[in-house]
Amino acid sequence: MIDQARSQLSETADEIEQTARQEASYGFVDEGPIALYLSNRVALDRWASSTQFIQIDTPDGQTLGKSSDLGGVTLPAFGESGDRAFVEVRLTGNRPGTMLVLDRVITDAANRPIVHAEIGQRLDIVDQLTARVRIVLFATAWDAIIIVALVAYFVASSAVVPIERLTSEVAIIGSERLDRRLRWRRRDEVGRLAAAFDAMLDRLQAAFARERQFISDASHELRTPLTVINANAQMLQRWGGRDPEVLQGSLQAIVEESGRLAAMVSGMLTLAKAESGDAIPKEPVVLERVAEDLIGHARERAAAKGLTLALDAEPDARTIVVGDPGLLRQLIGNLVDNAIKFTDRGGVTVRIRYEGARGVVEVSDSGPGIDQSLADRLFDRFFRGDPARARSVEGTGLGLAIVRSIARVHGGTVTASNRPEGGSVFRISLPAEPESLIAGS
Repeated sequence: MIDQARSQLSETADEIEQTARQEASYGFVDEGPIALYLSNRVALDRWASSTQFIQIDTPDGQTLGKSSDLGGVTLPAFGESGDRAFVEVRLTGNRPGTMLVLDRVITDAANRPIVHAEIGQRLDIVDQLTARVRIVLFATAWDAIIIVALVAYFVASSAVVPIERLTSEVAIIGSERLDRRLRWRRRDEVGRLAAAFDAMLDRLQAAFARERQFISDASHELRTPLTVINANAQMLQRWGGRDPEVLQGSLQAIVEESGRLAAMVSGMLTLAKAESGDAIPKEPVVLERVAEDLIGHARERAAAKGLTLALDAEPDARTIVVGDPGLLRQLIGNLVDNAIKFTDRGGVTVRIRYEGARGVVEVSDSGPGIDQSLADRLFDRFFRGDPARARSVEGTGLGLAIVRSIARVHGGTVTASNRPEGGSVFRISLPAEPESLIAGS
């Protein structure tokens, strides 16, 4: 709209300039008659319109004439430097507003300024549109602020209130109230956080339950040797000096029970070390060499029971596992000892294979086998599948639990099952490295 107004003002200015030149061509070369002609109100009203206003000024800024629609309004003079300049003028009085004014300098044949023609056009429509736009923008801005404030309030409420509730409910839960759960059914981030917290509580409760069970079982298992040691110590105190048989029997019982107690404590320490994970040192270990050494030391105990003990491995095989040599030795050794203990005839075989980047160790026996329904519990601490038979077999009840923990800390697994031909087989699977990779490193 501003560009359209400028175009209309320029057209009117061109008409006034063209009229001045025509009058000069009729012989009115004196600037006085041309100025008087151009400032005549009748001529000015002819160029003026309902939206345009004409004013003629002398070069020094004195007003010579105005169109009738200007009334008492006088447009400001621009001076000689204002030729072809567009200026927005603020109007006051009865009709305040904005007027766009073009100053055109009318010259004679010698290019001397005769008059200044000032053509103005009111920008009422532009002002109205600008005012409306300002109102709309102002209202929109306030609406946007209110909407943003409301959205922010509801978003903050939906986020902060649940978090405060979650915090208060979490604060209630302690080590003695691990059975409590949030059980939120929200599908947002807070709901997922609550679900993750419930899952963490499940794991914590299970861990606490295992620890309590371990403490209870350990206390029960430790009570027997401690009771025997205490009873025999009292017998020594009372009759040891007078009865050599009491002296010998009590000392033998104390030695045996203290050895059992020491073995149990050693097993607990090994179990704690295995479960610590990151604290164990690791280096390349050849499983075949470990098994050969263990079988060499255990062959005499197997022969004492009339059992055979053999290693089944590929000639010159090197199944390499990166781990703690002592723990890996105990891993296989515990299974070999367990198989010898519970096998009365036949033999025990240790089989080692490299299968798909895994080192597989299988310890099989020809014993009575296992109750398949109890296979998952065999690796629990102090668990005994057949209590009647377990009493006749020496052990701490921690051997298989230690096996599972050592396998886990090395990224492996251990399972137990029955053999079709009789007996049981314990299978360990550990991440293994190709020999070429270890040699290259």
